[in-house]
Amino acid sequence: MEERANLMNMMKLSIKILIQSALSLGRTLDSDFPPLQQFFVVLEHCLKHGLKVKKSFIGQNKSFFGPLELVEKLCPEASDIATSVKNLPELKTAVGRGRAWLYLALMQKKLADYLKVLLDHKHLLSEFYEPDALMMEEEGAVIVGLLVGLNVIDANLCLKGEDLDSQVGVIDFSLYLKETQDSDGKQDGGITAVLDQKHYVEELNRHLSCTVADLQNKIDCLEKTNSKLQEELAAATDRIGSLQEEQQQLKQQNELIRERSEKSVEVTKEDTKVELDTYKQSRQGLDEMYSDVWKQLKEEKKIRLELEKELELQIGMKTEMEIAMKLLEKDTHEKQDTLVALRQQLEEVKAINLQMFHKSQNAECSLQEKTEAISSFEGKTNEMMSSMKQMEKRLQQAEKARQAAEERCNKMKQELAGKLNSCRQQMAQLDSKCSTLEKELKSEKEQRQTLQKELHQEKDATTLLKTELQQMEGLKKELRKLQDEKQELKKVREEQEQALQEMGLHLSQSKLKMEDIKEVNKALKGHTWLKDDEATHCKQCKKEFSISRR
Repeated sequence: MEERANLMNMMKLSIKILIQSALSLGRTLDSDFPPLQQFFVVLEHCLKHGLKVKKSFIGQNKSFFGPLELVEKLCPEASDIATSVKNLPELKTAVGRGRAWLYLALMQKKLADYLKVLLDHKHLLSEFYEPDALMMEEEGAVIVGLLVGLNVIDANLCLKGEDLDSQVGVIDFSLYLKETQDSDGKQDGGITAVLDQKHYVEELNRHLSCTVADLQNKIDCLEKTNSKLQEELAAATDRIGSLQEEQQQLKQQNELIRERSEKSVEVTKEDTKVELDTYKQSRQGLDEMYSDVWKQLKEEKKIRLELEKELELQIGMKTEMEIAMKLLEKDTHEKQDTLVALRQQLEEVKAINLQMFHKSQNAECSLQEKTEAISSFEGKTNEMMSSMKQMEKRLQQAEKARQAAEERCNKMKQELAGKLNSCRQQMAQLDSKCSTLEKELKSEKEQRQTLQKELHQEKDATTLLKTELQQMEGLKKELRKLQDEKQELKKVREEQEQALQEMGLHLSQSKLKMEDIKEVNKALKGHTWLKDDEATHCKQCKKEFSISRR
């Protein structure tokens, strides 16, 4: 109850300060604005309150990004935020993703709407939060109502370049003290609020001390493993020494074996000389045999070539005969088709003549014209009849030629049958030789395929190297641009330092006036103002003072 009340008070104060400061600055805020940073820290503490701890092999995981991921399922409008958070390569932890999600939701002015959707589905939140958590109680709904007021603010937050994973969430109470002092002199109320926060900070310190103890245990384990590794290293060095001694012994044995082998080599050389003499004598006889066999092989090759030529000639004759037969059959079919067509034309002419005869009886006026047409048609029929007789004569001649060709073909078939049998025997011998050649061809093809694969791989490697070269050239150009920008920024910095030195002279005059004001402030507040020589660094951020930072 106390933790929830403390977080509620902190959230009210942070939202109030944020809205007031934003209205004074024109409602547009950057990520470097201190009240905005404090608001996110307080909101993160609120979302972490009462989170269930998830145990894994690595350790305990306690992240508020888990419940925020549910918004994408409950509200489809939040899918853009989820995808943009997942696509950020800089974020490696769930805490960093949760902070990025909050930044984007505030920029969209829908942070209150998304958290309201979560609170409406508390049965889903119960998987992540304890029953007494802030988000499960009424305080969660009050915080959502307070967040609606932030829609007045325009936030321009840049996520690139910021290390959201390792940001430390520290609450700056000085902002809240200033707010309480400025609001109608209610300083006592601010002090009580700070005292209320004391218990919460103490609990945070306890959690931190637990994590420190866990880390110390891990360090002890690592030290033990280190000592074990050192012992193993010493044992390994001993082994290396023993192995070196064994190596020397083996070298001595190797020299003895070498001397024995040289003696045996001399004996074998004498034996080989005797064997060489016998080999030369046998070699002469084999050479004579080889020359005889080679002459026989050449003669057989000549005979084989002549037989192959005869076979090719016979195959060519056979194909020519088959082609001639096919051409004759085509001619006969074409002539029969023309005869059928001519007979049909004759029948059509006869039908036309009958029609003309009937029409001549009915129409006497057109008799002369029709008689002329009949005479022309009769001339055509006579021509057709003469062509029919010529075609019949050609048909008879073609049939005679076909019969003669068939007789020749039969004779040629008988002659070819005898030659084919002899050729088949020769072909069987040739097939056996071809099979051996085919095996050799297959082996050569396989070698060729392997070489082609290696060639493709090398081509792929060259393309990859070319792309990397192009990328390197682009990176070099970018580096040159950055170096030019760096030089320009150096010039600007030098000019600014010169301006600051000039401003230092003016400030020395204004310091005299400030000392008078400080004495008045001492009388009013009772605080002591340190001298410039004594104040060497900032007591809040621990940064050292310089000409520009004071």
